[in-house]
Amino acid sequence: MTTSPLDSDDAHLASLGYTSDFKRDMNLWGNFALGFTYLSPVVGVYSLFGTSLASGGPPMIWAIVLAALGQLLVALVFSEVVAQYPVAGGVYPWARRLWGRKWAWMTGWVYMIALTVTIAGVSYGAGPFVAIVLGIDETTTVVVCCAIGLILLTTLLNLGGTKLLARIAFFGFAAELVGALVVGIWVLLTERHHSVAALFDTYDVQGDGSYLPAFFGAALIGLYLFYGFEACGDVAEEVRDPGRQIPKAMRMTIYIGGAAAFFITFALVLGVPSFAAVFTEQDKDPVSTVLENAFGSVGFRVVLVIVLISFLSCVLSLQAAASRMIYAYARDDMVPGSGLLKRFWQARHVPPFALMLAALIPVVIILGSQVSDDALVRIISFASFGIYLAFMMVVAAALRARLRGWKPSGAFTLGGWGLLVTVAALAYQLGASLIMIWPGDDPDVPWYDTWIVALGAAIVLGVGLVYMLVARPYRHSDAAHGDAINIVTPYPGDSKPGTTSTGAH
Repeated sequence: MTTSPLDSDDAHLASLGYTSDFKRDMNLWGNFALGFTYLSPVVGVYSLFGTSLASGGPPMIWAIVLAALGQLLVALVFSEVVAQYPVAGGVYPWARRLWGRKWAWMTGWVYMIALTVTIAGVSYGAGPFVAIVLGIDETTTVVVCCAIGLILLTTLLNLGGTKLLARIAFFGFAAELVGALVVGIWVLLTERHHSVAALFDTYDVQGDGSYLPAFFGAALIGLYLFYGFEACGDVAEEVRDPGRQIPKAMRMTIYIGGAAAFFITFALVLGVPSFAAVFTEQDKDPVSTVLENAFGSVGFRVVLVIVLISFLSCVLSLQAAASRMIYAYARDDMVPGSGLLKRFWQARHVPPFALMLAALIPVVIILGSQVSDDALVRIISFASFGIYLAFMMVVAAALRARLRGWKPSGAFTLGGWGLLVTVAALAYQLGASLIMIWPGDDPDVPWYDTWIVALGAAIVLGVGLVYMLVARPYRHSDAAHGDAINIVTPYPGDSKPGTTSTGAH
């Protein structure tokens, strides 16, 4: 008898202690498109270009390169883990197998909150573009309504199932390419106001001091951009041959997403009519200025429609990733309401209540964010840090497991480079996290405002830790945990020696 690839995928999953109700309707390109539209260079660059340029001047573009290289290291670590443990939910099940139940619970908690905050941030960032396309005033009420409407639309689309998700993600990928390449080339041909030398000129944004603090302040554009590759692993039970395809999709997300983000930032920087106007806040939206100058009023609206497609596909991918994590969390009875959240809609092969929760939390965050000015930057800052913190917890678990004898045995491994890459990935994440939580030096801003990211993270960690210690949700399931060090789980079809995990340990 011959065994089909899908049978091998299910057999591997069964060896890890799970059976799946998901359909494996996603191939390599669909998986890559999911990660790419979650990373979304157009959304990231268009949302934060003005803020970063005002803070760090044109050299802020190099933050994109540094962040791409740092997150590539993280993607390589994740690739080893997902190749051995291709289980839905991404960072939560990875942390569970690498370390244990408590570490996994906290990792899942941080990632769930950060993902839903990211959905809120991206949706809120789409509001001004919707207002411009519709020709209405960009009031707070309009932005909030547009953001909530976008979340409701993506929820309906996600309820359509994996095949529809993959198709829309690929359509979003095509829109991103148009938004990055075609728009960037046209701007360079018609609206170039500066030479390449501008990318190395700070224009004295730092004043009399060091440029480094200004660059760190502008680095959010790079730090915010380069996550999303982990979403390729969040849907592992919906991907064919996940142990081989997901690591490829993760690396492709960084390579292609990084190149697209750098190119469009490059074009926008050289197309800004006046850096001085941006620095003095006379031009608060240099992206709109450049695009309207390059395309005219009609063409500008066409470009913004493409941008809105990017926002739509980005929120769709984010919500899909969040719902799979919530479902995986609930499948192991690790969260209140697990009985409801792990329910499955067999007709569409999606977890409907997990999807609804991934919509409800962002809506509440958007409504609550109106108590503070600069809501978008604050939301994005905390979301970025939360994602990095969850990533750091997985990388730290992988490093601990390696030092205790874990040898990755999936279809993708780093071999002798594994330890060095893991240490370098953790070092990058620590440095990036410090940049995100470090307060500004504006004496007119209250202390709690300057430490808003750190305070938000402390609250999330504190609430999660207290609940975990009091309710002990990690004891509700006997699913396998902490077995990576002792158990080698070869990918089906490989000839590597080892013992196969068959359940709880």
